[in-house]
Amino acid sequence: MNEDTHVEWREWGPEAFAEADRTNKPVLLSLSATWCAGCHEMDTETYSEPRIAANVNDGFVPVRVDVDRQPRVRERYNMGGFPTTAFLTPEGKLLTGAMYLGPDGMRQVLDRVREMWDAKGNEAGRVPRALAGNPTPAGAVTPAIEEHLAGQLGEKYDERFAGWGNDAKFPMPRTVEFALKRERDQALRTLDAVRDHLLDDVAGGFFRYAGDRGWGDVHHEKLLDTNAALVRAFANAYLYTGEDVYREPAEQTIDYLTDELWTGLGIGGSQGPAEGSDYYLLDADERAETTKPRTDLTVFAGGNALAADAFLTYHAYTDDETAREYARRLLDTLRTDLVDEHGVVTHFAGDEASESLLLEDHARVVAAFCRAQQVLGEGVDVARAVADAAIDELYDEESFRDGPAEGTGMLDKPLRPIDANVEMADALLDLAVLTGDDEYREIARETIGAFAGAADRIGVQVASYGAVAGRLCRDPLVVAVADEVGSDLHRAALRIADHEKLVVPEATGDEYERGKAYLLDGDEAYAAETPSELMETVAERAQL
Repeated sequence: MNEDTHVEWREWGPEAFAEADRTNKPVLLSLSATWCAGCHEMDTETYSEPRIAANVNDGFVPVRVDVDRQPRVRERYNMGGFPTTAFLTPEGKLLTGAMYLGPDGMRQVLDRVREMWDAKGNEAGRVPRALAGNPTPAGAVTPAIEEHLAGQLGEKYDERFAGWGNDAKFPMPRTVEFALKRERDQALRTLDAVRDHLLDDVAGGFFRYAGDRGWGDVHHEKLLDTNAALVRAFANAYLYTGEDVYREPAEQTIDYLTDELWTGLGIGGSQGPAEGSDYYLLDADERAETTKPRTDLTVFAGGNALAADAFLTYHAYTDDETAREYARRLLDTLRTDLVDEHGVVTHFAGDEASESLLLEDHARVVAAFCRAQQVLGEGVDVARAVADAAIDELYDEESFRDGPAEGTGMLDKPLRPIDANVEMADALLDLAVLTGDDEYREIARETIGAFAGAADRIGVQVASYGAVAGRLCRDPLVVAVADEVGSDLHRAALRIADHEKLVVPEATGDEYERGKAYLLDGDEAYAAETPSELMETVAERAQL
């Protein structure tokens, strides 16, 4: 029994569902997270109420899942946010569900679910449409996809407060990066709003989102994934502008991640809001005398890969040695503790129960080691092994499943999330250039094409779909540097003001002369001997 809630929580697994079948009871699935204030409040206000706990224990098989540790469960049963309370049949099909439930709401829902179960039993369960096995809406990959998403930027942009949409504001770092090349003013104004409203100016790090259109009602969770992605977005804004107002938030956030969340092995997954609502109004000295917010120091593969990618991006534009050193340490942890000899990625470190072969983890690890190859001159072999494992195990019907199509409940039903497919396709395009293997580019094309039939319904939340489609419709901007890593030419190539470019360091071959950089444009190669010549060549080609 969990003494905090008085509910006899079971772990997710076949035993819990076998018990539900044996006792003819529905499963009550609680999706929770360490960083989720509402989850802890629901434990305190609802699950610790003795009569509710007794009702749950007597009439249901209660299962608690950490959504960060078990993302496949999260994606199949999430009711729109956390906490989620979902009710399932013993087969794992969905009966009904809700988000936060106070004591009165929980009593009503428990009674209603029991009535439904007594009347219909297993027949009341359903499989959501996304898991029904229907083919994705395939179509041709054309420039119209990028044009549509670029148009969505303007259509959904909030001219008054910045950001996209007229409700709660999330930072949307990948949308910002898409906009940096297509609607730069929108991107920069949005980053200004993110910096001014979501950055903790005492400890560093970005909060998860603002609850209203004007960036007020800030929710004070700090998640590794959000912060790593914002480091990269701010660094890329600095690449285009050279302004410290975009470099400094990235630097502060790197300091936060490598201080507050550093475990020695990697970066922990999250820091939740403080118990008291005033914590983030305190200065550094006052915070030192107050209980710190709840922290989850689990080292997740995807988040740490994203951080390594972001740190190396920042280092490439600034020569910051701290960012490079921590990136190296993260890459070492990924190699040693989270990627096996077959290229299979384990979701988090230090627990044999961790899932493996999750699409998002593989996509981010491939991207991180492709970035390492460009910036440090090493890593492409790991990227290739991890990509090959994902292709072998997760790729079918011209797109990727989110993980192995097996497991308890509806885990055996394939899910093809567009956002993780886009991340993998983007990483495969990088890998194709760095290895010279066009098969990766073709798999990326098929993956983007698998969703292209519904491209006109894709919105700004997945604007990166347009970026990858655009990359597939034109030759990539590639700079081959026939010089050592860290040379002036190499550093200049990394700082070309296009964050979608690819840099191939230590380029060798009869076509390359040592000590020169080559701008590759289709079958043509334009040589430069100095950083200034390289920049002039890039500018000239951009005007054609």
